[in-house]
Amino acid sequence: MPFDPTKLADWQIAEEAEKTMPTPEEWQEKLGLQKDEIIPYGKTPKLDFLKIMDRLKDRPDGKYIEVTAITPTPLGEGKSTTSLGIIEGLGKRGMNVGGCLRQPSGAPTMNIKGTAAGGGNALLIPMTEFSLGLTGDINDIMNAHNLAMVALNARMQHEANYDDAELAKRNLKRLDIDPKNVEMGWVMDFAAQGLRNIIMGIGGKKDGFMMASKFGVAVGSELMAILAVATDLKDLRERLGKVVVAYDKKGNPVTTADLEVDGAMAAWMRNTINPTLCSTVEHQPVMVHAGPFANIAIGQSSIIGDRVGLKMFDYHVTESGFAADIGFEKFWNVKARLSGLIPNVSIIVATIRALKMHGGGPAVVPGRPIPEEYSKENLGLVEKGFANLQHHINTVKKSGIKPVVCINKFHTDTDEEIKLVKRLVEQTGARVALSEHWLKGGEGALELADAVIDACKEPVDFRFLYPMDMPLRERVEIIAKEVYGADGVSWAPEAEAKAKRFEADPAYRDFATMMVKTHLSLSHDPTLKGVPKGWTLPIRDVLVYGGAKFLCPMAGTISLMPGTSSDPAYRRIDVDVNTGKVSGLF
Repeated sequence: MPFDPTKLADWQIAEEAEKTMPTPEEWQEKLGLQKDEIIPYGKTPKLDFLKIMDRLKDRPDGKYIEVTAITPTPLGEGKSTTSLGIIEGLGKRGMNVGGCLRQPSGAPTMNIKGTAAGGGNALLIPMTEFSLGLTGDINDIMNAHNLAMVALNARMQHEANYDDAELAKRNLKRLDIDPKNVEMGWVMDFAAQGLRNIIMGIGGKKDGFMMASKFGVAVGSELMAILAVATDLKDLRERLGKVVVAYDKKGNPVTTADLEVDGAMAAWMRNTINPTLCSTVEHQPVMVHAGPFANIAIGQSSIIGDRVGLKMFDYHVTESGFAADIGFEKFWNVKARLSGLIPNVSIIVATIRALKMHGGGPAVVPGRPIPEEYSKENLGLVEKGFANLQHHINTVKKSGIKPVVCINKFHTDTDEEIKLVKRLVEQTGARVALSEHWLKGGEGALELADAVIDACKEPVDFRFLYPMDMPLRERVEIIAKEVYGADGVSWAPEAEAKAKRFEADPAYRDFATMMVKTHLSLSHDPTLKGVPKGWTLPIRDVLVYGGAKFLCPMAGTISLMPGTSSDPAYRRIDVDVNTGKVSGLF
């Protein structure tokens, strides 16, 4: 150790590191777990969080470290890599450290972005299991979600085919569902743009109710969001019964409880409640729990995982999806509010590559060679693009948290470019550290680890951006102005009508505001880089997550189902028929 990531692919590094990865029995001894607190699942056991929490309930919480980022290029800037790197760096400093990351979706794993396992010597293992389903949580969520749609369509079919007397004989009450006002669709865990809009029920009266429907990506399901915010199995079960599937012809919500499918959904999801235990390549513990997308959902690993980690570890690391305008904002105003857990520090991951893009560099397109401007020194592009990073530093500061900027070093970065970024960050009053965790693992993250340890010693004056009694449209306005930098918000008539209805109904007053927006710009327009000025945030719709208790204002044209590119990752993934080992994952 460390491995040479310039010569070995990530899957090859993972293969070598897994040879000495702790067994479940060794984890039990290493982490001081009781025998009944670890649930066998092959290489990746689950942790019985209720038993662990009960035993450690009087232990003080450790330091809470959140990882966010600059507005990324479409290739990503290494948040997961940095999350694993800081865990390894703190481990090299002798700290009792661990973390909790999101489970990756099959959509990016089989597409352009690849798995979320980190990379190089800051990699999560076992990589194949992590990337291809792990202990089945996403599959269980997908089945539970689609069971609700099975129940909905079957009920609509029966109500269309039978009169009230016949329904009563079958112990069914007419729900009078409006086929033009169905909230849910189906989900699958791949990027399948051809299923975004479908017609189902084609055929005769026995072939289901014919209606327009849709598919979304599985990790965008409300059920995944529920897993991320649930406190225990009882809470999960109660939330599942409140999921709004559709509306009746009078505009009243029809829930999974109305369809009498919520209990069966909970049965499918019963095993998802416990985090799965994985490892860094340097064998520090990393839990994996929940995996909601960040631009269409909460974008956080679970509250359960963080609660357990803060009891088990002296330093606990969690990651928020995408940049600080999306992931950190939701961590700040939703996750922290629901969990009651206050972070000590937020790491903002930045790269020279992203700064150059925001400074006016050419477009970075997934699947195509990166333009040469990103491999040659250009201080002008870096300095101009710094405005985007400064915007995110200011956002984190508004929460009362002291940010630490991590310069995630690429081999093409020059010393002068790095010195410039350090000087510019220091002028904002934030800490800054260079990290080479991809190349060197924990040894390369010591500067970052020291900055984080130092920052954790300072008190945090944590404060939310808005109070919960603020009306929905005012919340959206303050997020748009204070976090995105917009001049204001414009509402489509339908979206504004929904917002007014939610504001007038006391049932929605404690619902969190979960913004839906592109991750590729501070604005709603992914082509606008840097810090756009003179723009208005358009809200075209508001989705309702009744079980998660989210109201989701949708800005721009975000799709709940991503598309697969012309050169997806699955073209290079294969299995050795003699050993069963998977190759090509990245």
